[in-house]
Amino acid sequence: MVFKEGTFKGEPPEHFEAPHPAWLEQAVADALSVAGDVDASDVTVTCEGTRIILSGNISSPQEAERATAIAASIANVSSVDNRLSWL
Repeated sequence: MVFKEGTFKGEPPEHFEAPHPAWLEQAVADALSVAGDVDASDVTVTCEGTRIILSGNISSPQEAERATAIAASIANVSSVDNRLSWL
């Protein structure tokens, strides 16, 4: 019997030293959704490593700052890139 190294569609599997980015995205999105002072209904949360990227529209600059603070407060988040715009 021949054992082959595991791959995904010909690529080696990704290994993460920190929590998987999807878990980090979910944790930040959950925190934003329950925050009473931020309307995050049009905010997208993505992750590159442990850096969180917030994009989309929000009501005011104050809400954008609050959303950044909430995202930064989540465990394992190294930095937050705020790309939010307001009307």
